[in-house]
Amino acid sequence: MRPQDAAPCPITPVLLTYNEIDNIGRTLAGLAWARRIVVVDSGSTDGTLELLAADPRITVVVRPFDSFGPQWNTGLAQVDTPWVLSLDADYGVSPALAEALAMAVGRAEAEGHVGFRIPFRYCVHGEPLRCAVLPARIALFRLDRAHFEDDGHKEHLVLDGSCGRISEPLLHDDRKALSRWLGSQQRYARQEVDKLRQTPKSQLSFADRLRRRHVIAPLALPLICLVLRGGVLDGWRGWFYAFQRAYAELLLSLMLWEDRATVGR
Repeated sequence: MRPQDAAPCPITPVLLTYNEIDNIGRTLAGLAWARRIVVVDSGSTDGTLELLAADPRITVVVRPFDSFGPQWNTGLAQVDTPWVLSLDADYGVSPALAEALAMAVGRAEAEGHVGFRIPFRYCVHGEPLRCAVLPARIALFRLDRAHFEDDGHKEHLVLDGSCGRISEPLLHDDRKALSRWLGSQQRYARQEVDKLRQTPKSQLSFADRLRRRHVIAPLALPLICLVLRGGVLDGWRGWFYAFQRAYAELLLSLMLWEDRATVGR
């Protein structure tokens, strides 16, 4: 997937953006191989749209945000290649991952796969961590075999077919101000509470069932990140990440308690 390759690139990256000027330049730098990029923007006002307009490969659709599922599906509707690479605006694609994407598409038909899971390496101030608990996600998939649905505060990709795996990771490298991250957590937690309360227990994942017990996740995650995943070896960045995850889970637990008390009145 190099720019000089003669064959048309079969993959279109699709990104969601909203005021991502602190991240989007690095993300686009990892997509030099792409002949076309689709961006669905929620109404950025920080210079993101101006930066995107400077790249003739990029098709921008501005859509007011309601939830992630419709936002992603709007992007898919703009794609004209067989394969899609779905990316947040703070994801990085290394040259090694770009080569792995091309190889995966090349072998997909023989292996019967219509999508591929890609692991994450979480970064703090540009340095990859060993301790992150982000699960692998299906980020590369056939356009005609997939669509998105809402799932809590995020989205769920519904894939019609079997899924393979790519070993090279996506880099999650969000360098927006901590204050913005903190401001987002209350909204995300509220949406997760609604999901956990409205979904039958039998349909929840093991992790979500633990979260419904309020106490376990906020206490367990720092231990998992720092001890089991070796975050203490990542120095202050490992502690920073562990405290972020603990804060997010503690906020969710508090909202679950509040919600239960409100319903019980």
